[in-house]
Amino acid sequence: MNALEIPEVIFGTSGLGNLYVALSAQHKANIIQQCVKYGSHPTVFDSAGKYGAGLALESLGNGLRQAGIDPKDVIISNKLGWKRTALKTKEPTFEPGVWKELKHDAEQQISGEGILDCYEQGNALLNGYEAKWVSVHDPDEYLAAAKGEPDYRNRFKDILAAYEALADLKRQGRVQAVGIGAKDWKVTREIIQYIPLDWVMIANSMTIHSHPEELLDFMQQLRSQGVKIINSAIFNGGFLTGGDFYNYKPVSPALNPDLYHWRAAFYAACESFKIRPEAACAVFARHAPGVNGVALSTTNLDRVKSNVEITRSTIPIDFWQSLVTKQLISGIYAENYLYE
Repeated sequence: MNALEIPEVIFGTSGLGNLYVALSAQHKANIIQQCVKYGSHPTVFDSAGKYGAGLALESLGNGLRQAGIDPKDVIISNKLGWKRTALKTKEPTFEPGVWKELKHDAEQQISGEGILDCYEQGNALLNGYEAKWVSVHDPDEYLAAAKGEPDYRNRFKDILAAYEALADLKRQGRVQAVGIGAKDWKVTREIIQYIPLDWVMIANSMTIHSHPEELLDFMQQLRSQGVKIINSAIFNGGFLTGGDFYNYKPVSPALNPDLYHWRAAFYAACESFKIRPEAACAVFARHAPGVNGVALSTTNLDRVKSNVEITRSTIPIDFWQSLVTKQLISGIYAENYLYE
């Protein structure tokens, strides 16, 4: 597999960083072993310094080493921009309430020097393994924190400097591919006007619940330019599979009734057709224009194999048509990408 060959399933590692729940080291190692067993060869893992303030990277390296996996048999994508720091408060400051039982904090480091620091620290945490796919993580959040237009321009320059540093790593042969990981796809669209990318990760945005037509057009553009697309967070942070976080923020029936009404109607449609909701989500996400693979993460050992299988599920057209009729999904999307 070369740098631009994206497998159908990339294994996300946010759960290895104690997202929502703290897992034992052995449980994490077992998940990693299952990923290698059922995934592509080489197996591709997507991680980030932000995941558990580096805990996901640390756990991934430990689990691979425990399983005796040759570094040549895995490809690790590290989304850079968050660096592990000392924990000086009761809980981490970067995403309060989301990560459990962490012993470190993390701070954003987006600049030429900062991104290289994140890269080196990430490889150190992997302890014997190295990231071969790299990207700038959450540039959208970095820009959203700007205090006025001049600050926004300066922050954008920081992002361009970070990408120049990553381009140097690629020219040196230390990494194979450079991409981007962002929740706000419009920021990706802005950045790619200045920076040539090998791949783009669309996070939270192209799901069965949310799939704006403008984003579909952008994905078509990426495909025409030969940019690979990884569709990530296709369950909207776990909400579509029954959780109470939507895009990593807590939600409730009282405060977010529309979300819960949509999910109830979606589940009812799945039940009537005897289709697993997660399978419908995965197939929908996989059929978006230009998508080469989906990133799936789980903390359930028994779901690793099924996560690989669900992207290949056969979903009848009648099911999609029923979702269109119930106004649960876009008719435009269904007609162009699902009625095959």
